[in-house]
Amino acid sequence: MTNTPLPIGEDDLQAYVDDRQSEVRRSEVDAYLADHPELAARLAEDRDQRETLRRQLAGKFTEPIPSRLRVANIRLSRRHKRGVWLRNGIAAAFLLTLGGGAGWIARGTAPVEMPPTVAVTRDAVAAYRTFVVEVNHPVEVRASDEAHLVQWLSKRLGRPLRVPDLSRFGFRLMGGRVLPAASEAAAMLMYDDDNGTRLTVYVRAAATGETAFRFWKEGDVSTFAWLDQGYGFAVSAASDRDRLFPIAEAVYKTLDGGVSVPRRDG
Repeated sequence: MTNTPLPIGEDDLQAYVDDRQSEVRRSEVDAYLADHPELAARLAEDRDQRETLRRQLAGKFTEPIPSRLRVANIRLSRRHKRGVWLRNGIAAAFLLTLGGGAGWIARGTAPVEMPPTVAVTRDAVAAYRTFVVEVNHPVEVRASDEAHLVQWLSKRLGRPLRVPDLSRFGFRLMGGRVLPAASEAAAMLMYDDDNGTRLTVYVRAAATGETAFRFWKEGDVSTFAWLDQGYGFAVSAASDRDRLFPIAEAVYKTLDGGVSVPRRDG
């Protein structure tokens, strides 16, 4: 009885780009790509983009994680505040809220071990699909009141937030809104261009010190997402990766340090 290799799926291709496959499985993917040159070229572009961002993010790996963002401290703080309810219900609440919270994203129960970048990406894509189709109320606060928008989103995030200027890419700010994200709040900014294409920038706290960058394609929606100093960020649009990548890079440069931990006096 011969061992037939499992079909090559999207998870295999992502693992191939991320260099986290066994030698055997990698050789199987290599053989598959030899028969699919267009896909091989696409993955080569993915690897190049990943390496570019990895170089830009390299310095973040050596930065210490702020004490208030360490998982143990966050859990301790929440346990202290919520008492008996948190001790008895944290597992159930985590499973229910990780997929989107408050019932606005009906995506089912997410696995506890879901990588943080994947969780941020899936929430961002779900938010994009939910609100990008809205005609009358795509945002809660419009760009005409940007000062209030920034103040409001910063307050809900608990961190100061900068609004990226994407005008050089043809996108103008429409406004933003607050969304549920597990037990925290998420901020979403929405942009559009002259063709009616909409783009979202999604930000929420992520209890991890990991720095990562990934590209995600779901149907017609492309997303670049990354983690940085306890926060998750995602840029989503119905666009190809080549157009979205420089926009995501510009957003990263704007928000690098633009979402920061406020210092305590004394």
